[in-house]
This record gives sequence, structure tokens and C-alpha cells, in this order.
Amino acid sequence: MKVISLIAMILVLIGALNWGLVGLFGMNLVEVLFGATVLAQSVYILVGVSAVWLIATSFTKIDA
Repeated sequence: MKVISLIAMILVLIGALNWGLVGLFGMNLVEVLFGATVLAQSVYILVGVSAVWLIATSFTKIDA
């Protein structure tokens, strides 16, 4: 479970940095790298699922 949590943390950090770039410079790095494709949408989904995973494991003993 620790590997999954580490991957989730990395994906959430990537998502947070992307939103920071959007807010500061109006630049969406995910769309710059992948275009407006299914791959970019998959990245957004993975970031969202990772956030849910981190929230769920923060309040339970799943990650212990």
C-alpha cells in the first residue's frame, strides 16, 4: 500500500503544480505535453483518483 500512496502523492503534486501554472501564467502543462487528447483526460482522472485515495487513507488505517 505504501507504493500506491507514494504514486498517489506524486500524481497529486503534479496536479497541484499544474494548477499553480494555470493560475500564475495561464499555462496548462498537461495540455502542452499531451494536447487535448484522451491521454490528457486520463492524467486528470488519475490525479483525481489519487486525491481521493490520499483522503481515504488519511482517515483510515488502510496505509498502515
